[in-house]
Amino acid sequence: MRLGRLRRRVAAAVTVPVVMRRSGLLWPGSPSRMVRQLAALQRWGTSLAGSFIVAAVRDPDRPAIIDEFGTLTYAEVDARTTRLATALGAGIAAEDGPPRVALLCRNHRGMAESLIACGKLGADAVLLNTGLATEQLLIILAEQEIDVLIADAEFEPLLVAAPGSIRKLTADGLDDLLAATPDEPLLPPERLGRTIVLSSATGRPKGAERPPRPGFGPFAAVASRIPLRARDTILIEAPLFHSWGYAGLQLALALRATIVLNRRYEAQSTLAAIERHGCSVVIAVPVMLQRLLELPAERYDLTTLRVVATSGSTLPGGLATGFMDTFGDVLYNLYGSTEASWVSIATPEDLWDRPSTAGRPPRGTRLAILAEDGSPVPPGGQGYIHADNGYYTGGKPREGRDGLLSLGDIGHLDPQGRLFVEGRGDDMVISGGENIFPSEVEDVIARLPEVREVAVLGVTDARFGQRLAAYVVVRAGEHLDGDAVRDCVRQRFARFAVPRDVHFLDALPRNPTGKVVRPALLSLAAAGR
Repeated sequence: MRLGRLRRRVAAAVTVPVVMRRSGLLWPGSPSRMVRQLAALQRWGTSLAGSFIVAAVRDPDRPAIIDEFGTLTYAEVDARTTRLATALGAGIAAEDGPPRVALLCRNHRGMAESLIACGKLGADAVLLNTGLATEQLLIILAEQEIDVLIADAEFEPLLVAAPGSIRKLTADGLDDLLAATPDEPLLPPERLGRTIVLSSATGRPKGAERPPRPGFGPFAAVASRIPLRARDTILIEAPLFHSWGYAGLQLALALRATIVLNRRYEAQSTLAAIERHGCSVVIAVPVMLQRLLELPAERYDLTTLRVVATSGSTLPGGLATGFMDTFGDVLYNLYGSTEASWVSIATPEDLWDRPSTAGRPPRGTRLAILAEDGSPVPPGGQGYIHADNGYYTGGKPREGRDGLLSLGDIGHLDPQGRLFVEGRGDDMVISGGENIFPSEVEDVIARLPEVREVAVLGVTDARFGQRLAAYVVVRAGEHLDGDAVRDCVRQRFARFAVPRDVHFLDALPRNPTGKVVRPALLSLAAAGR
């Protein structure tokens, strides 16, 4: 087993220079800038701030961030984040160390600059989900022992409710703070700050740490399956507080890319941004793709678009091929978790062949399907998904075996080594002794042309223990009834998998990362709606 792990590490190490050369990162530049670039890399390492500083040394005049406020070059962001780091550290005694900073921001320069500034200062950054209730956020501020809270102006109620011991800054007003802060050089911190990404839990979110000095392995693993290029123009629509949005920022800085940010996701704004800025890459979550398909894409010039990379949830039935029919072979879907980051990546070729696949693991990542007793499950057999990519992010791991982390999902591998995810282990519904995965029923209903979106879950049943309930949103101008939905499922599955309850809604309740808030649907079921 140790020999196998050594082979994977060697394969991953060999992948790094190959991928970096292919992506254009090893392309020679000005000798003086390359010397300064290597010196910056040696001093600052491969942290988020280090990747940014290296990019600023190599391409100081290149646009770094484009948002609603305009364009900033790498040199401008470098100067601004140095002043912001100085301001965040002001008034703190050296023996107390850097502050712990919580960020409650949407996608704009203030969020990205705050993350870079925290890295320059060596401060821990805690990313807060913008959809959490004030009570949840106050609990997190206390548990994470936050010293500084940076929030958008729209979250003023939280700034007011937060304890007086916490220093509060408005992200929309950082320019005033920067103008009052002297421009002083910073040395690399003695201690690298950590970034804590919170899970999407509906109760008390758990945090997972991003390694402060990840090296080039994570970039190479993702870029070995997704054709990213140096100096791409990357539109990050996934929230920066989400693990995929944050990963997109890391990838973009490693590529010395121009980063385009929209404060809020609107499908029309996405297409307009691709056309206006010549975006070659879009980082998104799957629900955003459905919204894009509802617009007349032919009205926009999207010829620069080469990659649409999604993560965060499974692609519902027919979405992958429908999206590529309209936008071309640009879709890449990454499967992973907050703790394990990436596990597998599906390419356009994978998705055309099997639209429901989660793809294959990149080199250096070990993937296994294990039974409850830990024994391997042969191809085609169903079991718990386990993985090891050498990039476990901290926190309390789920139960694992032989160095593999359990993701809590159930799935199978086909003979070609492609992964298929049936659903969460704790989402499985047992109705009259039969096991049902709601996601499989969702996939069938989603293929109905009248359906815009659907969620299926288990509800309590006095006779069978549980039964399925479907929550359906119908496309504008279309009509669908419960019998048609049930007949559709009945053609594919046994009687026990047919939803007895079919509810029609105007929209599914979703959190800011696009995931359906299932407790809200359960409340509807309990109310008999």
